[in-house]
Amino acid sequence: MIQKTLLTTLVLIAILTPLSVRAETIVATASSECALLTGYGIIHRYFGATRTQVQTWDVIARYGRFLSDEVGTGSWYQGRHELLVEIPYHMAVDHDARSMVGGYLLGSWKFTGLEGIYPYVFAGGGILFVDVGLPTMGSKLDFSYQGGTGLQYFLRKNTALMAEYRYHHISNAGTASPNEPLNSSKFLVGVTFYH
Repeated sequence: MIQKTLLTTLVLIAILTPLSVRAETIVATASSECALLTGYGIIHRYFGATRTQVQTWDVIARYGRFLSDEVGTGSWYQGRHELLVEIPYHMAVDHDARSMVGGYLLGSWKFTGLEGIYPYVFAGGGILFVDVGLPTMGSKLDFSYQGGTGLQYFLRKNTALMAEYRYHHISNAGTASPNEPLNSSKFLVGVTFYH
């Protein structure tokens, strides 16, 4: 089993490596990026006070603005600071396709020291209008915080595929009762364009 997995991984790397484009110049010099992500979210029942199962289909429009030039040249943490603004749409597929929509503001660090693949980390939060129909949430105006990590793989000089994981929390922050939080994991893929 391990040998098959290793062999499959090596074959994928061999196939995809020629597609990678040297993109260090654009990542190091771009002023902004625009991305569209989509994916699946699943609630962690019994994590904290979360009791209700919710599965989501997620679509997130993102605008990123770089705040710095490259920092730490030659070190493992070489990268750039970035401010991300997101407009999320989360559809609860197991609750009559009800939805959540809002806005997020996130801080990000994009690692620029690797060639072809660019990891990043991010954290932040925002406000959501939640219409999932859960009486245990107590309010439709809720707050979210989240953090995660992702990878960008360049296909062209200014275009990259993305894969991302994020931990995602929603609650009304004690402004109403009851206040059952929704703690979830989101697995997203997308494409980003650098400017």
